[in-house]
Amino acid sequence: MQNYNFNRTHAGFHRKKCQLFLVITFFDVFLRPSNNATLMFKKIIFLALAIALLATAACDKVNNKEVPAYTVRLNLSTYALWNTYGVAGVGDYRFFSRPKQLPANFPYNANTYTGYGGVLLIMGLNSASGSYEPIAFDAACPVENSMDVVVGIDATNFDAVCPKCGSHYDVLMGAGGPKSGVAHSSKYGLRNLVVRASQSGGYIITSY
Repeated sequence: MQNYNFNRTHAGFHRKKCQLFLVITFFDVFLRPSNNATLMFKKIIFLALAIALLATAACDKVNNKEVPAYTVRLNLSTYALWNTYGVAGVGDYRFFSRPKQLPANFPYNANTYTGYGGVLLIMGLNSASGSYEPIAFDAACPVENSMDVVVGIDATNFDAVCPKCGSHYDVLMGAGGPKSGVAHSSKYGLRNLVVRASQSGGYIITSY
């Protein structure tokens, strides 16, 4: 987990250095006086650097939309529902699947939808706010891309792990990004879901 986060930070640091260098090169090319031949050469260098930087950014991007965008609407809006079926401490997690009736005693109804492979709810790090909050993902492994192949949680490190391809996903601190396996080499991440706090003391999980 720590290596994955360090590598992402390390790569981001190098991208920022490249972006700064590109800005400096831009000012050198277009603002410093030079003859036509030198200016043309500088423009070629600048263009090559810009293309390289764009290619690097594209290669680092994780695809978390490989799994089909099935509708999700899971109502845990009241304090009673959240207290029974929600998550509390860091690393606490739950799976929800209407077709499989998981959890077995959850009050599913006609307005409940649990996505493509079910909903994985975990108390993890919200990358947008920087704090630990309930976050959710579609549980289907994007490598296998089947509603019947869903990830499970490794209790030793809280990775989400595919039982078929063996890929690991960082759901605790890495926004569902890939850590190892085919998902890492293919840059596939788990599909993110939206978790909204309600005024009744709970949360509502949706795909929109």
